[in-house]
Amino acid sequence: MKLKSLLSAAAVVVILTFAGCKKDAPFVPFFSIADDKTLGQQVEAEIASKPSEYPVLDSAQYASIYAYIYGIRNEILNSGKIIYKDEFAWKIKVIKDDSTLNAFCTPGGYIYVYTGIMKYLDSKDQLAGVLGHEMAHADRRHTSRSLQAQYGVSLLLDVILGKNSEALKQIASGIYQLKNSREHESEADAYSVKYLCPTPYNAAGAAGFFQKMVNDGYTENSLTTFFSTHPSPANRVQNINAEKTSNGCTGTQTYDAQYAQFKTTLP
Repeated sequence: MKLKSLLSAAAVVVILTFAGCKKDAPFVPFFSIADDKTLGQQVEAEIASKPSEYPVLDSAQYASIYAYIYGIRNEILNSGKIIYKDEFAWKIKVIKDDSTLNAFCTPGGYIYVYTGIMKYLDSKDQLAGVLGHEMAHADRRHTSRSLQAQYGVSLLLDVILGKNSEALKQIASGIYQLKNSREHESEADAYSVKYLCPTPYNAAGAAGFFQKMVNDGYTENSLTTFFSTHPSPANRVQNINAEKTSNGCTGTQTYDAQYAQFKTTLP
């Protein structure tokens, strides 16, 4: 085929790709939404096969805990702000590890929250802010971009096609430490506000979490895992509160007492 014909064919593919996208949907080179979903399913299965590394709470034994956190997830999904509400799984798993202040979300919307961060938080709006932040990483497709940057497109496509099981094991073992860019972290903070804005919650719930970290003496250099490449907690408090103001969010509910009761049910 001549070069001109090749370029024309490529242009058609690009036009069709963008024509089929939802409004404001983020574009990830070389990765489709189907790829996000497949990779997320593969990582979920691999994590489930590592109970010593990821001790996930049983959803039947701890039904009330899952009902509580799924209730928050549903409010975020029903905000009207999630682009891939119906495409992604949005499944939640709670990991029993009180020493880890962390949460993460795979491509395709598989959300993992550690008991350590749940016990550290002081209110329901703070947990909602953390969940919104992680859901934004999947919905804005930050996680797909970060995995591409860390592992390369070719390797990830081999994983999706089932050609590299060792690489999948490596991804699953390290995804909780995946480093997103500061730009993506700031965007996820902003979208956590947008998701909570239509709800009765204080939409700046995530700011309360970071303010608590500031009060407890955490600094940017002392943070690990979930916070290792994030902007400093103090700056994030300011930015999240500004986002709430600019969006005109009016919700005020924090549900402190309710959340304190919820924490007593955590193992």
